[in-house]
This record gives sequence, C-alpha cells and structure tokens, in this order.
Amino acid sequence: MSMLKNILRDRRGSAAVEFAFVAPLMIFMYYGLAETTQGMMASRRAAHVAATIGDLTAQQVQINAATVADIFTVGKAILAPFPTTTLNMRITSVKADASGSPKVVWSQGYGGMAALAAASTVAGVPSGLIGPNESTIQAEVSYTYTSSVQKALPAPIVLTQKSFLKPRKGTEVLWSNT
Repeated sequence: MSMLKNILRDRRGSAAVEFAFVAPLMIFMYYGLAETTQGMMASRRAAHVAATIGDLTAQQVQINAATVADIFTVGKAILAPFPTTTLNMRITSVKADASGSPKVVWSQGYGGMAALAAASTVAGVPSGLIGPNESTIQAEVSYTYTSSVQKALPAPIVLTQKSFLKPRKGTEVLWSNT
C-alpha cells in the first residue's frame, strides 16, 4: 500500500508527459509560421516584380521585343531565390479612346500569360486613371507559390499583382518592330 502511495506522489515524469502533449502543437506552429513568412515574402516579391517591370517600361519612349525580354529577365531576377517556373508576366500599353474607353495599343506576355489583342478593351483600369486620349502602362504578374514543406500550406497559392504607371518621357510608350 505504501508503494502505491509513493507512485501516486512521484512527479518526476510529469514534465516529459507535458512535453509530449505540447510538442506536436509547437512543431506545427513553427512550420506554420515559417511557411506563412515564406508565402508573404513571395507575395511581396511578386508585387515588386509588377511595379518594377511597369516602371522600367514607363521610362521608355519607344520599346521593342528585345527590351521587353530584358525587362522580363529583370522580373525573374527580382523573384529570386524563389523558383521562376510558375512566374507569368504581361506588359500592356493602354490608351483611352475619345470616349474614355481603355484599349490595348500593344501587349507582350511571358510564361503562361499571353499578350492581349490589340484594340481590345481592357478591364480593371481604375476609374479616373486615364482620360480620353491618355495612356498608361499596365504590368501584370501571376505567380504560383508552393511551400517547400507543405505542412501548414499544403496547396499552392496563386499570387496576382497589377500595376499601372504613366509614361514618363512622353504621352505614350511606342512599340517598335526593330
């Protein structure tokens, strides 16, 4: 009987039992925090890519396919160290017609994001951004982030960003086939 009382009063293993209950939760929280932080970094880089490729384009007076390819290369470099296989980019020159309807002047795509058709109407341009016969550069980025651990974020997340910038050295960025 005294041996049973001694066993019930013994507290030497209680810390190990408590740790066994808490450890899985703490490990999951660690993975969740690490994965969420990586996802946020990927989102910020995608936004930075959209802003940068739009800004580089808006600084041009005239642009061609070789310059756009260089700009897309810069976009891929900004995304590092994340893999760029799921990075899609598009740069579009948008000009409002006389009635103020935004139309595509020229467009170039990278990855799975195809160029928009010339003279097609552009959706999603903020109202008041461009008036009749004014233009803007629209830069779009789509990036699918997949966590390397896939514990707290088991499914890929598609991050999309859009940026609008006014041409800096003129009223419009012209397309050149040379």
